[in-house]
Amino acid sequence: MKNYFLFGALFLSVSSFAQKLEDQKAIKAMCGCYEIQFNFAETFNYPKDSINYKPSKRKHETALELAELIEDEPGKKSIQHLLIVGNGMIVKHWRQDWLFENTKFYDYNGFEDWKFKTVSKNDVAGQWTQKVYEVDDKPRYEGSATWVHVDGRTYWENTTNAPLPRREYTQRSDYNVTKRTNVHEIIKKGWIHDQDNHKICRDQKGTDYLLAQEKGHNIYTKVDDSKCEAAKKWWVENNLFWNKVREKWAIEFAKNKDIKLVTELEGKPLYMHLQALKNQATQGEINKVIDRFIITK
Repeated sequence: MKNYFLFGALFLSVSSFAQKLEDQKAIKAMCGCYEIQFNFAETFNYPKDSINYKPSKRKHETALELAELIEDEPGKKSIQHLLIVGNGMIVKHWRQDWLFENTKFYDYNGFEDWKFKTVSKNDVAGQWTQKVYEVDDKPRYEGSATWVHVDGRTYWENTTNAPLPRREYTQRSDYNVTKRTNVHEIIKKGWIHDQDNHKICRDQKGTDYLLAQEKGHNIYTKVDDSKCEAAKKWWVENNLFWNKVREKWAIEFAKNKDIKLVTELEGKPLYMHLQALKNQATQGEINKVIDRFIITK
């Protein structure tokens, strides 16, 4: 009987190790040079004023993007996305960090603030947290789930709260929370980012009203790395600056406290203030800019 339990424990240990290796392989499979098809459509809406309500227009766009692996540890993977637009112009895009069995989270509340919370180790056993950051590396959304490898499919699915995406907040102000169901699925030619989103009006008491629903289906098709050479070159020239930006945010996140931010100062969002700095800006200069956008309680 003793040998039986020892064998069982060893089997589970080997199985968990193999699962973690498959998970890491899946996460790193999202790296590379991609041609992307962005597709979004508002599917249903429930406005209180149905006569004057204007649903978002359907969106179909294409882009070329580099997803660069910038950190590669057994329990953490960090992927920086860089858009290539026009004649080789580079736009620093979103970043996704993947943490194994993470217990600390920032949940978006709808008023430019993120509520800090912790969960038990048992709640996230075997899971990976995806933490998504804005172009200026401030928090966006994060959630935890298990990577699934079954019947020839590899995918990860989670539902979490987030601010409005740029395609929405530049056009609308009639809701303030996007409850996102994100599915990342690895396929032979790349990966798919599938979304089922709820557009929610949240009041200061925390009461939610579902205004509309949305479907997103973004297809990342891998292409030859040579198409993303301009982005690779840009990152080599600029990564030290953005390392300092991430260092500052890491200090803020390590405080394990709620975070509330200012949307704009002098009519400009944080990323524009950061862009105004020289590439050789010191850590102190970068910290000073970011500190202006953090509301201290």
